[in-house]
Formats: sequence, C-alpha cells, structure tokens
Amino acid sequence: MRISESNNGAIIHIRNIAKLYKMGTEIVHALRDVSLDIFPNEYLAIMGPSGSGKSTLMNILGCLDTPTTGIYNFKGDDVNEMTDNDLAKIRNKEIGFVFQTFNLLARATSLKNVELPLVYSGVSSSDRRERAEQTLKDVGLGDRITHKPNELSGGQRQRVAIARALVTSPSIILADEPTGNLDTKTGEDIMKLFKDLWKKGNTIILVTHEEDIARHAQRIIRLRDGLVEHDGVNPNQLLV
Repeated sequence: MRISESNNGAIIHIRNIAKLYKMGTEIVHALRDVSLDIFPNEYLAIMGPSGSGKSTLMNILGCLDTPTTGIYNFKGDDVNEMTDNDLAKIRNKEIGFVFQTFNLLARATSLKNVELPLVYSGVSSSDRRERAEQTLKDVGLGDRITHKPNELSGGQRQRVAIARALVTSPSIILADEPTGNLDTKTGEDIMKLFKDLWKKGNTIILVTHEEDIARHAQRIIRLRDGLVEHDGVNPNQLLV
C-alpha cells in the first residue's frame, strides 16, 4: 500500500505506533502512541532514559521488529504488509546498522567483515572485494584491510562496522550508541565521520543517551515512558 502525497516526501512515516510485550501475566507498554516523520538527509538523535522506549523504536524503524498497532510506511510502502523477505531486503539494502558492540566476526579480516552484506545481496566476489576495499578507504582504513578485529583499536573496529554499514550504499544509517565503548577522543572522531556521511547525503538516525553525542544532530526526539516528550530542532548543534 502506497502512502499519500500529503506525507511530503518523508522517507519514514509512522503514526500512532504502539508496542506491547507480555512478560508472564504483565503487559509492558514499550511504546504507547508514537508519531513522527523522518525526511531524506536528516540527522536526528533519539534520546531517552532507560525504559523510555528508544531501543524499541530503533528496532521498529530498522525493520528488526514490528509494531503491535499503528502505521509504518517506509519510502511509501506499508511495512505492516511486507513479507519477511521484503523486510530483509530493506535491512540489507536500505538501512546500514552500526552498533555499540561493533558486531564484527572475530576471525574475519576487515575486508571480509565489510564484504558480508554484499554476500547476502548476491554480489560477485570481485565486485565485493572492490567495493569493500573502497569503503574501507573511505572511512580511513585503507591500510587495515587484512587486519582482524583483535588487531585493531576500538575506534578502528567501529570504523570497520561503519564501512560494513555503508558498503551497500544505504540511504539510512541507523546507529545505536555508536560511541558507547569508545574513549572521548575516539568517540568525537567517529561523530565527525557521521557528520561527513550526512553532508554526503545520508540520513542519519542516532540512538543515544549522551547529550554530548546528541549535540551533533540537527533534530532531537526525546522519549519518556513510551511517548514522544519532545521533537524539535537542536539549538545546540555542533557545526563541525
């Protein structure tokens, strides 16, 4: 099902999203009534205390989970009507994921880690290598192609993870606490890389509980108790 033109070109359009979990006899309302639009080339941060629903919202936006009720349209298509294969294609081609824990294959080189999404996309071996090498160069790791994760610093491992997220040329980068395991200086370097990606046209969605990290975003969405408490322009954006 296509969305109407009244959505003004939003790449993500959600309305009245709720997510319920049953834990024994108790019903947990992770999200209660969330509505928002995200537009191409936006840079936004989703913030909130523990239990606010930000991780649940991230999983729904990334098509890793589905809402209990509500509407979610992605690039004009109704996510609720998609098959598992449709959702897998979105996750593989449209959204690049960056996680706090890097999620790299310990025994694989940087090159092989970055090639992985292209394997699932059916890209030929020679093309995979070429694209993965170029993407590693783009994130400043052209000299670390043959290194395994245990041979890299934390910042370098996160750059490999970012390269893996970028190699399929996704329109959206969804980053969950991407600097959580890094020291302050390395975290700032990673945030500078995200800023560069945004300036090149990517949509950046950053999930964080750190105010200093959120300051890099144009727009901040604050959640509390499964509801949007605030959604607006970030007056303290770092122009770096």
